[in-house]
Amino acid sequence: MRKLLVLALVGLAAQLVDGALGMAYGLTSSTLLLFAGVAPAAASASVHLAEIGTTLAAGVSHWRFGNVDWRVVGRIALPGAVGSFAGATFLSSISTESAAPWMAAILFSLGAYLLVRFSRPLRANRAGGRLRSRFLAPLGLFAGFVDATGGGGWGPVATPALLVSGRMEPRKVIGSVDTSEFLVAGAASLGFLIGLGSDGFLLPTVAALLVGGLIAAPIAAWLVRIVPAQLLGAVIGGVIVLTNTRTLLRAGELGGPVPAVAYAVLGAGWLVALVLAARALRRTRRARAVAEAALAARSTETTVTAPPSNLATPAPAPEEPRRLAAAVEG
Repeated sequence: MRKLLVLALVGLAAQLVDGALGMAYGLTSSTLLLFAGVAPAAASASVHLAEIGTTLAAGVSHWRFGNVDWRVVGRIALPGAVGSFAGATFLSSISTESAAPWMAAILFSLGAYLLVRFSRPLRANRAGGRLRSRFLAPLGLFAGFVDATGGGGWGPVATPALLVSGRMEPRKVIGSVDTSEFLVAGAASLGFLIGLGSDGFLLPTVAALLVGGLIAAPIAAWLVRIVPAQLLGAVIGGVIVLTNTRTLLRAGELGGPVPAVAYAVLGAGWLVALVLAARALRRTRRARAVAEAALAARSTETTVTAPPSNLATPAPAPEEPRRLAAAVEG
């Protein structure tokens, strides 16, 4: 009972992180299960089965908060489902000894990516035009495959790619990625069911993760508007890197002073990333304050100098402060 309670809390925390960043539910949950000694295929299968419920709840919550672009969801979810089914079939067909280092390496790489990504200012170049299928389909296919074979990765692959494209608001990127993950998780679960059978799912673990995730889903959809993703991403990235380092060191049979040196170097890198993330967050907030002050000052100036409404229409707001504010928000 104590173990199930801990897993429920993990599911809750993982869903809060996922809802705020658009990523890391699978990474966080799978990393913990691997750390506890669960076989890689069983860990990924159980996490994806739980994600069917958590992503459904997250999708509904994001939809109600207006965070979903259904056109993007339709064009990325179907290829993502194909990729995740293929990844689940692949992971189910290899031995536990071979799968553990593979899965740990994927999780380690994605955790390192989170550290690098969130230690720098988060900017989006709001380019014009829509995202096309020739971009979304390959992205979904690759992200789905990585997600199933690594026990997580849909968000860390898909979310940054959509943010960098600059053609969606960050909140809609997160909401659309979380919503499309419902189909990806379902396809992965089907692949694991075919490859492993029903015994491949740890049902008590699935239930505990699901309960925690369902509780957190509506809260996470609200937190996406207020939580500083900059710091949260750097914290989660460091946890994932350090935790999966243990599996990689064991797979390489590295002993003696090597583990201590590796942990010291990675810990120092994590600390540097946190400091850089905090600095980037402060710079972003200062720039946002300057942009808002400029907008307020120009708005006041326009109100004071504008002629009566019965003589002329109000002057439109200047474009430069608008562009500045949009760039800072991105």
